[in-house]
Amino acid sequence: MKVTDHIIKAKGETLFSFEIIPPVKGRNINELYNNIDPLMEFKPPFIDVTTSREEYVYIDRNGLLDKKLTRMRPGTVGICASIKHKYDVDTIPHVLCGGFTKEETEYLLVDCHYLGIDNIMALRGDAMKEEKYFEPSKGGHIYASDLVKQIHHLNTGQYLHEVIETDNCADFCIGVAGYPEKHMEAPSLKTDLKWLKKKVDEGAHYVVTQMFFDNNKYFEFVEAARAMDINVPIIPGIKPIAVKRHLHLLPQVFRIDLPQDLIDSVDSCKSNKEVRQVGIEWAIEQSKELKEAGVPVLHYYSMGKSDNIKAIAEAVF
Repeated sequence: MKVTDHIIKAKGETLFSFEIIPPVKGRNINELYNNIDPLMEFKPPFIDVTTSREEYVYIDRNGLLDKKLTRMRPGTVGICASIKHKYDVDTIPHVLCGGFTKEETEYLLVDCHYLGIDNIMALRGDAMKEEKYFEPSKGGHIYASDLVKQIHHLNTGQYLHEVIETDNCADFCIGVAGYPEKHMEAPSLKTDLKWLKKKVDEGAHYVVTQMFFDNNKYFEFVEAARAMDINVPIIPGIKPIAVKRHLHLLPQVFRIDLPQDLIDSVDSCKSNKEVRQVGIEWAIEQSKELKEAGVPVLHYYSMGKSDNIKAIAEAVF
């Protein structure tokens, strides 16, 4: 079922969903299941599975370093199919511009269609670790809006090199990212919202926000989006702080602000166990306020761990 259909079916009730990352190559998928199992009691209608950018590794060959491209966490579509089969839940693969040609994207989408995957999260993706700015792959998309357009075209039978008349077209529900505190590369929030509107105009059906720790940022973002005629569901993304270094890491990586009360609480902690509890309590209060405001879904960034998400869900759902 499509994400938008799940929202309609809920009739105003806030749904619970979460995002996982594929295991590193060589790890057992059962480790992933062990972190999903405790969250299934909250009946998530869908689960997101991230896709990693390719990265360079250096292999020592008789004293010479050989530079190779690799993906440390492959298997997004396979994991989606496995989770869908094991738990009978909708899964949403993240599809990136970076690291994929348009043809590779088309093949991936065809695979998703064959597997009965109804939803796609269309993202530009980050720059590679060795790049200061995002560089598109040769033959790939530059912007997420272009990726959305390709998926939308596929929904109407328009493939890259031909139009196929068929009664078995894909019918993907397309999700995109939104940034309550603007994308780090955008010169202003209004400019960033123009790009978001372009993604919606090209065919996106819903938005999931980047993490934020001040709910007012989300409420103001939604208000500004509606003023620009962005009228699709806007799902808040929540990430509980888990370790003290998040105070510096999250603002540096995601260009977000942390409320002073949260900073002070984390600073006063004597261990990361205490920090994790502070993060849980803060996310519970965030979630309760957002749920009371009638958000369609509360979407949690689990980063492969479920104990803190479970504690939050028990208090909220």
